[in-house]
Amino acid sequence: MPLSNYCFTIKGLLFLIIGLSFTSCQNNSIESKETLQNSIVKQEEKVPEEKPIVKPTIHYALIPRSEWLKVDTFKGIGYTNILCAINRTDSIHLTRMDSILVPDRYDLPFNDYLSFPDFVKKLVEVDKILIFSLPYQVFAAYENGKLVRQGQTNTGKKSTPTPPHLYFCNWKAKRSVSTVDKSWILNWNFNVSNYGGIGFHQYALPGYPASHSCMRLTEEDAFYLYNWADQWILNGNQLAANGTPVIVYGQYAFGSKKPWLDLVNHPDALIYNEDSIEAIVNPYLDTILNGQIRRKELNINVHS
Repeated sequence: MPLSNYCFTIKGLLFLIIGLSFTSCQNNSIESKETLQNSIVKQEEKVPEEKPIVKPTIHYALIPRSEWLKVDTFKGIGYTNILCAINRTDSIHLTRMDSILVPDRYDLPFNDYLSFPDFVKKLVEVDKILIFSLPYQVFAAYENGKLVRQGQTNTGKKSTPTPPHLYFCNWKAKRSVSTVDKSWILNWNFNVSNYGGIGFHQYALPGYPASHSCMRLTEEDAFYLYNWADQWILNGNQLAANGTPVIVYGQYAFGSKKPWLDLVNHPDALIYNEDSIEAIVNPYLDTILNGQIRRKELNINVHS
């Protein structure tokens, strides 16, 4: 065979091998992509749907004072805090009640004994918000949808009820003297209505609405919220930006038995789920978010 023909044959074989290899690589590449896509689809199909967190069921009983004071387990700090929260009272008034609401277990996180959910997706864009429930006499503090504090409160009595409304935190004082009665000392006081004289602060919690329109708290909760919530921003005497939003919601059923006593027969009677919180917040959400934007813009201008 002539040498030129031999070289041509070798070249032909080389091109054929390269061509077959390239085609094989392409096919493998296509197959790999299809395999990867199928794998991703299968993985997505396997991802479980998010289910709402359901609080464990706690059963309650109403125990006469003469009986529960004899039980040693009620004397621990953890037990006392839970009992005070359930009965919407403080440790001093707890011992004065004729009977108290008692759970069948004390091993759960504190928040499981009260009304608000641990997370609310609707509040993810809200930096901070406080919600006070007048019907259930409890409050909750949320940061970007996450519950950071919850506790009992005693709001305004029937003759001076706390008006349901969207408020904002204004000024605060470690210790204030009430303008209504000079004997009322308000510790860790945070005003939310400058002309209405409404705020939240530490004061006695008898276990029912008893204030002159303010939201009473335990000392621990009042101290926490005093340091957690943001004050208003003033430009001279003019309001430049609102403080932390505060929603006071609903109406207390004056003249009826305490709502939390319904827990004896209906353990889930006082539970707010995410939908409940969304319904409470929705009417005010645009106002809250717009105020939040304004505050951030103001802070940027001040520090720039």
